[in-house]
Amino acid sequence: MAVRDIRYFGDPVLMSRAGPVTRFDRNLEALISDLLDTVKPDGRAGLAAPQIGVGLRAFSYDVPTEDGRLTGYVINPEIVELSEETQDDGEGCLSVPGLWYPTVRAQEAVVRGVDLRNEPVVVRGTGLLARCLQHETDHLDGKLYLSRLTPELRRKALRAARESEWFWAS
Repeated sequence: MAVRDIRYFGDPVLMSRAGPVTRFDRNLEALISDLLDTVKPDGRAGLAAPQIGVGLRAFSYDVPTEDGRLTGYVINPEIVELSEETQDDGEGCLSVPGLWYPTVRAQEAVVRGVDLRNEPVVVRGTGLLARCLQHETDHLDGKLYLSRLTPELRRKALRAARESEWFWAS
């Protein structure tokens, strides 16, 4: 359908818990199509509905794999399993562009939700996909990855965000 504009840090929709999807209709199909189109450009791995201004619990992902890319979406997702093993890699966010900070996440994650037909889906991921599943689910709970940083890194990140051109343009 369309590549939608991204909402930036400071937009209230990003700090609010998204509501559950209850209507499985053409509007939802259009939203999922837009999420899939908007996550496609290079450098993107995941996108939650609030990042395009929609306060519903849905996200898309498009993650590189050994065989190409793994693309999909989950409606009304919930994390049902996280490994004890962690990863501490750099993480960024389309809503906080240009800023990357080491963020601790589980190495493996399992998300359960539904598809457009309201049929159950389960997505299991390791590495980048696991990070993506956790990051996007955080968005649906009104959290940005900045809240997962150490206090020192969070202060540095918030300062950098306030000094960014996009912060004042949005």
